[in-house]
Amino acid sequence: MKRIASLTLLLLLSVSALFAQSYGKGYFNSRHEVHGRDTLAVIDLWPVYVFKRPADMRRYAKLIQNVKAVYPIAKEARARLSVMEATLLQLKTEKEQRAYVKRMEQELKTEYTPVLKRMTFSQGKILIKLIDRETSRTSYELVRELRGGFRAFFWQGIARIFGANLKDTYDKEGEDKVIEQIILMYEAGLI
Repeated sequence: MKRIASLTLLLLLSVSALFAQSYGKGYFNSRHEVHGRDTLAVIDLWPVYVFKRPADMRRYAKLIQNVKAVYPIAKEARARLSVMEATLLQLKTEKEQRAYVKRMEQELKTEYTPVLKRMTFSQGKILIKLIDRETSRTSYELVRELRGGFRAFFWQGIARIFGANLKDTYDKEGEDKVIEQIILMYEAGLI
């Protein structure tokens, strides 16, 4: 009986200590709900994964590593795309716009070719999805808008040869739910 009382006391102290501490953004969300005359604390915690096999745990760790490697590139793509779109709106002629897009393409090739060459196929597939997440447009749509339909078709063919698809979309509620949770933990500084 003493054990149950001491465990209950310990639990109450830890819960009160939990509310007394301030954690970083995204650690957990807490709110209070009132039901009648009772006020209940509601805490949404991050998911906890339990792996039955060591191979599943290694696969998850590898996914975390891959997302951490390509997520900054996808964020940079979003930032550069917004700058490009703003600049394209200021250019008056179509000739100036094409020249600007070619110049930006050359700069991106120079800067990111070494990075992309070191990427694994898994990282490339994740990057395609994360670009869709960040820009709300698939990689295929971006290439088609900026460089034309023939180049988009060409690069889609190359991607398909290597098992990727530039038309892949990001589904944060469906198949990409785990990636979304990894990104949220990464942004919160937890991984």
